[in-house]
Amino acid sequence: MAAFGTVFMPQMTLATFENSNWSSPELVSSDSIQLHPGAHVLHYASTCFEGLKAFRHENGSINLFRMDRNIERMQQSSQLLSLPAFDASFLQKMITDVVKHFHNDVPKPPGSMYIRPTHIGTEAAIGKAASPTSSSMLYVLLSPVGDYFASGDQTLRLLLEEDGSRCAAHMGMVKSGGNYASALQPILQARASVNADQVLFCPNGDVQETGAANFLLIDGNEIITKALDSSFLHGVTRDSILTIARDMGMKVSERELSVDELLERAAKPESEAALSGTAAVLAPVGTLIHKGKEIPVGDASPGKTTLKLRKALNDIQWGKAEDKHGWLTQI
Repeated sequence: MAAFGTVFMPQMTLATFENSNWSSPELVSSDSIQLHPGAHVLHYASTCFEGLKAFRHENGSINLFRMDRNIERMQQSSQLLSLPAFDASFLQKMITDVVKHFHNDVPKPPGSMYIRPTHIGTEAAIGKAASPTSSSMLYVLLSPVGDYFASGDQTLRLLLEEDGSRCAAHMGMVKSGGNYASALQPILQARASVNADQVLFCPNGDVQETGAANFLLIDGNEIITKALDSSFLHGVTRDSILTIARDMGMKVSERELSVDELLERAAKPESEAALSGTAAVLAPVGTLIHKGKEIPVGDASPGKTTLKLRKALNDIQWGKAEDKHGWLTQI
């Protein structure tokens, strides 16, 4: 399988908002879109997106995982970016229609069909730096993806960054391209300087998230992660993992976590840490890098609890375990 997210299905669903109305969604070619060079998105970053997956079960059915939560978050992102509003049912139909169209192309486990709804401002008006776009485009791309861990579980190295943030605090819960762009240089610098895989942003010692994933610390039977606020992304995978952990009888603590506490707990022999996200579900963290020192998390190997939680979520997604929370939508 090619690198994650580099292969696309030949068609996508697309709708436009103009003159205060949404057009009827259409199935169009996915190899290009037409934009004026003065489009609002190109100058003032009026863009947001989502990432979710469709899974093929053994009986041949196709199931979307937590589509309602992703649509809800995209509506929130659109509102916070002052992009035109849309009904949840409108985007749900766009997603289900295009996935149904490519029903036969959804990979078998451990692969899946990655779904990328995208909303961009299209008004040609470079004088609107302080005004919202009056027109927009909403489309849904599909990308068949393979096993994220095909090369085996490898623990990640995280550089703790206390002086900077991933993005502006009031923009943290918006899934917008600008937030990823602002984190890119710190990540590249961390790779070059200390061979880190990612940066864990901890402004003023407050442990938040990495450039593209939420952070979870596992200490025995307890999972600790930052409580939800506007400064970081409210991950759907994060919420799913915490729900499963509670189902397993684990203690889930959503609260402030300082760098000092993180380092103290990470030094325990059985501690674990992981990054949660749609692509990897849970990726184990083996090393924290802080002020020039490398601190192993537990024994620096993929943790048993991390792997157990990831398997439990995968089993639900793949139809191998009961969907107690109604997370799957069969189409």
